[in-house]
Amino acid sequence: MAALAEAGSTTNARGIPSFPFMNNISDYVKSIEDVEATLQRFQEMVSKYTFMQQNVDRRAAGLREKLPEMKDTLDTVRFLKKKRAAALEAQNGSAEDLDDELEEKQHNPLEMEATFSLQDTLYAKATIRPAEVDEVYLWLGANVMVAYPLDEAEVMLQEKMAKAKDSLKAAEEDLEFLRIQITTLEVATARVHNWDVGEKRRLRAAGKLKDHES
Repeated sequence: MAALAEAGSTTNARGIPSFPFMNNISDYVKSIEDVEATLQRFQEMVSKYTFMQQNVDRRAAGLREKLPEMKDTLDTVRFLKKKRAAALEAQNGSAEDLDDELEEKQHNPLEMEATFSLQDTLYAKATIRPAEVDEVYLWLGANVMVAYPLDEAEVMLQEKMAKAKDSLKAAEEDLEFLRIQITTLEVATARVHNWDVGEKRRLRAAGKLKDHES
């Protein structure tokens, strides 16, 4: 990062340095001592930008993969909260009201059948009583599972999802920024190389440069 910072005086929001566009190639080339060394430095900078781009791209891919899972988990927690509220309401109602509701809906609001994924292609069914569900167990990574009350689980998942979306947006902005820097450097490399070839041709034609010196 420090080496790249020498190329430009500005950075993006994440501190990635920019490479300035060369408005006047002649003035720029006159300000450097060695064209070949400059071209080599440009290639090294392209390699560093490309390395950063690959890392950011992997991070973005991981976030894109996790976001749907996080949304599904959040939707499940909200579903359980809704079912729990309905079950508690039915539980607190009169027996006559409950009988009428059962006859109308043809199902027991105090119980529900759920399907659990045990493996990729293996599932198990279970009957749960939503009124008794007051917490969920969430994987936090590194083989760590923690029990959360439903309300806390919803808040935590909302916050994690919001942060993941912000991180993905930042990663996508960085990827676009890095693509621009790489393109700018590639254009600068081509312009400096073409200027050097043209200058050597001019000096050779004027007799100021021999073929073995080019």
